[in-house]
Amino acid sequence: MGKFFSKRSPMRARDDQITNASDLTLKQSLLPLILVTILFFLWGFAYGLLDVLNKHFQTTLHISRSRSSGLQAAYFGAYPIASLTYAGIVLKKFSYKATFMLGLTLYGIGALLFWPAALKRSFGGFCGATFIIGSGLGTLETAANPYLAVCGPPKYSEMRLNLAQAVQAIGTVVGPVLASHVFFKNVQDDSLQSVQWVYLGIAIFVFVLAGVFYIANIPEVTDADMEQQMELTGGVFTAVEGKPLKRQYHLWWAGAAQFCYVGSQVAIAGYFVNYVTETRPGTTSSQGANLLATAQGCFAAGRFLGTFFMKFAKPRWVFFCFFTGVIVFQAVAVGARKNAGLASLNLVLFFESICFPTIFTLGIRGLGKHTKTGSTVIVGAIIGGAVIPPLLGATADHFDNTGPAMFVPLIFFVLAYTFPIGVNFYKPLAKLMDGFLESKVGQGDKEFNTDEAEAAEMEDMGKKEGV
Repeated sequence: MGKFFSKRSPMRARDDQITNASDLTLKQSLLPLILVTILFFLWGFAYGLLDVLNKHFQTTLHISRSRSSGLQAAYFGAYPIASLTYAGIVLKKFSYKATFMLGLTLYGIGALLFWPAALKRSFGGFCGATFIIGSGLGTLETAANPYLAVCGPPKYSEMRLNLAQAVQAIGTVVGPVLASHVFFKNVQDDSLQSVQWVYLGIAIFVFVLAGVFYIANIPEVTDADMEQQMELTGGVFTAVEGKPLKRQYHLWWAGAAQFCYVGSQVAIAGYFVNYVTETRPGTTSSQGANLLATAQGCFAAGRFLGTFFMKFAKPRWVFFCFFTGVIVFQAVAVGARKNAGLASLNLVLFFESICFPTIFTLGIRGLGKHTKTGSTVIVGAIIGGAVIPPLLGATADHFDNTGPAMFVPLIFFVLAYTFPIGVNFYKPLAKLMDGFLESKVGQGDKEFNTDEAEAAEMEDMGKKEGV
């Protein structure tokens, strides 16, 4: 632990330099992965709060269901802007560490802006602050998802990211629980003071965490490391290595699937409280928030259980089984009512659990030197969370009932379902997905040495200067 903080890693790393950080053993990668995993809890917590704010603002600011979806549109609309522009540039030109710090800073600024928005009772102000928070979280996701996928033994990449996403799911449980006891404490009270103080506390914590990242020694995994890792894994990548990014077709397929999946997931969670209060007579908004927390608990349990299954079965098969469960129970939720509808949506969230991280890891599989750029594509696809919720909100307004409107996310789930089908039943793609499972990289006796990596980089820079 002391060694991890005793020597601060640089803010900038060269992507053409092999640091061998991709050879980190499980033990060596543990501390940096724990620190990065804290970020997953943060955006799970922010996402959990957002789902409840959707309903809270309908009540306190007297706005419609469709208008309240502006929060989701602002939050997830920021993701592609962040990942495909400044976050992607900082990740490529500087380092993972610099990108983490940029994301935390933006997150903190957005949280601070909730204070004046609450004073002015401005829904537009809340949307603006949420956009900045989304920019910060989009920046964090641009770096954190690929970092967890590539830092440590390659064969455990899906398990690492799913475990971290399970921690994120815990944050989505804590958010609604907090909201049910704070935001909905007095349903007759239109005051937004509770929102102000919660987000002020978030801002302080986030700025402190940015300072921790600044002094920490975060091993940098470069594009050159990823290219070397792909070569060391063996001859399973001959079909994709050397291809330009635009011809890495499985990446674009994964991006399209992520767009449809995330949009549907966000729509369901964002209108969960509406669904249970409208289809389950006698349910209050506060009770709905607690029921959402229970559903998010199912989501978290699904991630831990799915990660456990991946220890014994190929990740792509676990992915296919879970996504099939999503399709089945979402179809049931469209027509079910009362406790049957509630149970169906709980099961939808359970089976959703591993879908996002598994789409991500399988989507960047075998990209080598294109890994960082590919990750920005899949993170950018999260804009689906800004597109599909308004469609669900408008449909719910049309029916004046959220229950039948749940067919909207079902349609997009079916479109996303083509990806798990493809990675399991199209043999060349299935072979590519299984490539890292046989890899011994990061599992041998050779350990990554920071001093040796820095010395090699200095020597390489000296040679280039002398040319």
